[in-house]
Amino acid sequence: MLYYLFEYLEKHYQVPGAGLFNFITFRAAAAIILSLLISTIYGKKIINFLRRQQIGESVRELGLEGQSQKAGTPTMGGIIIILSTLIPVLLFAKLDNIYIELLIATTVWMGVIGFVDDYIKIFKKDKEGLKGRFKVIGQIGIGIIVGATLYLHPEVTVKEKVRSAQEVQAEVITGQVSASEFSNEEKSTKTTIPFVKNNEFDYSVLISWIGENYKNYAWLIFIPIVIFIITAVSNGANLTDGIDGLAAGSSAIIALTLGIFAWVSGNIIFSDYLNIMYIPRVGEVTIFISAFVGALVGFLWYNTYPAQVFMGDTGSLTIGGIIAVIAIAVRKELLIPVLCGIFLAENLSVVMQVSYFKYTKKKFGEGRRIFLMSPLHHHYQKKGYHESKIVTRFWIVGIILAVVSIVTLKVR
Repeated sequence: MLYYLFEYLEKHYQVPGAGLFNFITFRAAAAIILSLLISTIYGKKIINFLRRQQIGESVRELGLEGQSQKAGTPTMGGIIIILSTLIPVLLFAKLDNIYIELLIATTVWMGVIGFVDDYIKIFKKDKEGLKGRFKVIGQIGIGIIVGATLYLHPEVTVKEKVRSAQEVQAEVITGQVSASEFSNEEKSTKTTIPFVKNNEFDYSVLISWIGENYKNYAWLIFIPIVIFIITAVSNGANLTDGIDGLAAGSSAIIALTLGIFAWVSGNIIFSDYLNIMYIPRVGEVTIFISAFVGALVGFLWYNTYPAQVFMGDTGSLTIGGIIAVIAIAVRKELLIPVLCGIFLAENLSVVMQVSYFKYTKKKFGEGRRIFLMSPLHHHYQKKGYHESKIVTRFWIVGIILAVVSIVTLKVR
C-alpha cells in the first residue's frame, strides 16, 4: 500500500525521498525491520494472550527428557509468524504482482488449515487434531491453485535475452531503457536442474511421447508436481517442529537462501552474469521473503530453548507451504532435496521407521526399528543429546546445505 502511495506522491508532487520505494532493496530492508519489530514487540503480547486463554500445548508421554516441562506452553504461535509476514508485505510489496498474490493466498490458506488442526487439538481435546485426509485435501487444493496459476497466468514467464546484460547495463541503470526491451518473454514450464551443465529442464518433455502438441498438455505433469512439492515440504516442516527453535531456525536459513535466488533471478544484470534463468517480476518476491525471514527470526526470540511459545501446525504447515511456493516460483524446486535437506531427513526418517516396523512385524512377528525414535531429532534426544545441541547442529547442517545450494548458481 505504501508503495502505491509514494509512487503517487513522487509522480504528482515530486516528494523528496519518495523514489526510494522504487527500489526492491529499500522495501526489502523496510519489510524485514518492520516484521522483526512486530514479531518481537507484539509477539510477546500475543503469547500473553494465548497464555490467558489457556491455549497450551498438551504433550504426549514419549519418554523424552524435559518433555513434561513443556506441557502448558502456549501454542498456535504461528499466528505471530503469519501476521509479522503479511503486514509488511501489504505495506511494502506491489500487491498486483502475481507471485505476491500467490504467496499471500498460500499463507492464509495453509494458516487456516493449521489453525483448524490446532483448534481441534486444544479446544476439542483431540490429540490427533484435523484428520490427515483433510490436511492432504487442503494441501492438494492450494497445490492446484498455485500450479494452475503459474501455468496459465500471462505474467508468469521467463525471458530469453537477445542482448547480453553487459551491453545494456549502463542504459538500464540510468533508466534510459527498460530491461524488458532486451529480452523476449515466453510462457514456459522450464525449471533449473542443479549441478548440470545447460541446466534448464522443461517438464513438458516428460509427456513428449503423446505427440507433436505435447506442450499443450504440460499441465498434466506440471500441476501434480506442484501439488507433490507443496505437500511434501509442508509435511516436512511440520515434522521438523518437534523441539525448541528447530523448525523456525532451519526455515529462516532456507528462506534467506531463496531470497538470494529470487533477487538474482529477477535482475537482468545478475541473471546474465550468473548465466541463470531470468524471471520477470519475480524479484518482488524478495519483499515477501524479507518479511518472512524477519518474522521467523523474531519468533525465534521466544521459541529458542526453553520455548515460551510453540508455533503449532498454524506455523509449521504455513512455513512449509510458503517455502515450497517460493522455490517453485523462482524455479529452484529441484534444489529442494539439498536446500531443505533437514526437512527431507525428518520426512525420510519417519517413512523408513514406519515402513521397516511394518515389514519386520509382518516377517518376524515383531516390529523392529531403525532409529530409537522418529522423526530424526527425537532419535538424538533418545541418545542423550540436549535439545539445544541438536538444534544448533541441525542449524549448522542447514547452513552448509544453503551454501551448497548457492554454489549451484555457478557450479554445474
